Amino acid sequence: MTPSPVLDFKFTAPPESPAQTFLPGRPAGVLGRSFTPQRNPRLQGLQCLRCDALYPVTLANDGCPACRQAGFHVGLRASYRPGGPDVVPMPYVQGFSLGEGNTPLHDMPELARQFDIARLSIKDESRNPTGSPKDRLTAMGVAQALDAGAHTLVLASSGNTAVSAAHYAWAAGLGCEVASYEAMPATYARQLDALGARRYVFADNTGRWGFVRERSQYPGYFALSNYRLPALGSAPLGVEGYKAIAEECLKDGGLPDHVVVPTGRGDMAWGIYAGFRELLAAGRIARLPRMWLVEPFPRLSRVLGGGALNGSYPGRTAQLSSAGATVTYLQWQAATASGGGAVVVGDDEARAARRLLTAAGVSAELAAAAGLGAVRQLREAETIAADAHVVMVLTSDASSDPSWPDRAVAA
Repeated sequence: MTPSPVLDFKFTAPPESPAQTFLPGRPAGVLGRSFTPQRNPRLQGLQCLRCDALYPVTLANDGCPACRQAGFHVGLRASYRPGGPDVVPMPYVQGFSLGEGNTPLHDMPELARQFDIARLSIKDESRNPTGSPKDRLTAMGVAQALDAGAHTLVLASSGNTAVSAAHYAWAAGLGCEVASYEAMPATYARQLDALGARRYVFADNTGRWGFVRERSQYPGYFALSNYRLPALGSAPLGVEGYKAIAEECLKDGGLPDHVVVPTGRGDMAWGIYAGFRELLAAGRIARLPRMWLVEPFPRLSRVLGGGALNGSYPGRTAQLSSAGATVTYLQWQAATASGGGAVVVGDDEARAARRLLTAAGVSAELAAAAGLGAVRQLREAETIAADAHVVMVLTSDASSDPSWPDRAVAA
């Protein structure tokens, strides 16, 4: 399908039958339309991350009205009634899946020796169906869309989230609209076009998020990504999908002391933190691991140093998956409540880390490789002790990274 580049977009009413318009020749119901998700009976609503106010589950993602009135821009999370066999509950006991999750946890003894750490493990999220942990978010989002009778996913992304949404929407018989940047990497754009997703091109986040917000007002459209400024994060039920990473880490490698995760707006970092928090509440673990959120230039680190949570902190980076100028309450809570923080790893340091990973047989996108640079910084500062167990989340491999192969760097 020919993409639809639009720089100065004038909002118009969407097509009457988007699922059929966006997916020519694909009958509704191949996978998704004949599938009915089963909502978790314990799911009681959406709860504010800050004040705990409870709201009904809806397709909207506008944050907490009470906090907004008080001057705080705070997202919501899923809230569950106590009881039940699921220690880490999910919104759907029977959701939509293409086989995401249960990704491998690899011990890296040689890298652990190089960094003088007792144990270093890599949680390889590149093994998800479309090559990134975004599949966990999208699977929950598609389940909610089908549950609510929505016909189209709409989101702002120029990377892994867009690819994941296009694949899952195609499989579910849903339409997909993506608001992207003009410089969206060609490898991502080709996949969207092949899967029938419609692309709209904007110069900045204001345009992208404005488009998603406008589309989300129409019946049948479900916004998977953030569309608010100041940013809130992605769809709350979608973010729940990341909680399984915590349970998988515990099952496959025991409780880590530290978890190092690249961050853009903090969806995954918060999900992992929330998963460990629920394991702690259930008595499955005795403490929380410290969460370290890796960013390519100072954003969350500036907020933790006293900057405004709703401020703008622009920068330039080749780390596409963790770019962006905004910080969310999700990020702040994951870092502070776990006793962790933010680590800034620039592109050159990330490239050096990627060469170490490549030598160890690990393919990593630049933003994922930055995690190893963060481990080095934290170890050199003795924030990570020599006897620690560190889990580094590898978000995606290098196959679709426009920054790969690395430029030569003078010794």
